[in-house]
Amino acid sequence: MRTAAVLASILLSVAAHAAAPPLQKDTAGCKDHPLFTRMPTYWIHHCSAKEFDAHDFILGKGKKERVEGRLWTISYYPQATATSKPSELQILRNFEAAVARAGGASVFADKGRETFRLNAEGKEIWVDLTAEFTGKYGLAIVERAAMAQDIVADAKAFANDLNTTGHAAVYGIYFDTNKAEIKAESAQAIGEIAKLLQADPGLKLFVVGHTDGTGGVESNLKLSQERAQAVIEALVSGHGVAAARLRPFGNGPFAPVATNATEEGRAKNRRVELVKL
Repeated sequence: MRTAAVLASILLSVAAHAAAPPLQKDTAGCKDHPLFTRMPTYWIHHCSAKEFDAHDFILGKGKKERVEGRLWTISYYPQATATSKPSELQILRNFEAAVARAGGASVFADKGRETFRLNAEGKEIWVDLTAEFTGKYGLAIVERAAMAQDIVADAKAFANDLNTTGHAAVYGIYFDTNKAEIKAESAQAIGEIAKLLQADPGLKLFVVGHTDGTGGVESNLKLSQERAQAVIEALVSGHGVAAARLRPFGNGPFAPVATNATEEGRAKNRRVELVKL
């Protein structure tokens, strides 16, 4: 009888194990963001990653900030076999602790929703966390960055603007924040300015640097002057343009073409312009 009971117990255990559904696995191509692990036993139901997009982050009642840059969205589900699931508050508190350890902070919190901001390796990161009573939670994470300018106006467009308005805005010349060294991805725009000057040997230009409204006025004036000078040096040393045909001028934040209240507007204000001498 005892042997029969043991055998029956083993058979029931094996049957129960065989009947248990397999653990749900992450959707193909999905993984955690490098900043965060996940709640125990959770799996990724769906995700997306975009090199450049925007997300609206809640800062308070009726107040949002649109942040542009690299965007990840990740949706986590508890296992269907889970006998208990964390509460919305438990999920929020876990992320609050993780963000605090990374040197960040919460900028808005409400039931089942929280916005975080932190800096990681010199990059500004925003996180929108949503948690549901079902145990599901989702993340929208933006690494703030300006869009890489894939389309650059050419020499003909610059010439047309100079002839019709006396000045031409040049986008596609890149600098690191608070720096005046031209980044390698600016080569196409610099090359088009050189073509403009080569096509009209009598043309002389002011190269005018503009900044956004972030930071002090004096420092922005100095920075815009240095950036204008850097463009001239790139044209002289890299394309053989005579230095006498070019003069730098730093206009700082004094000629915005868009609002400085948004990142999109600030990106438009950070530019180089060509003005006829």
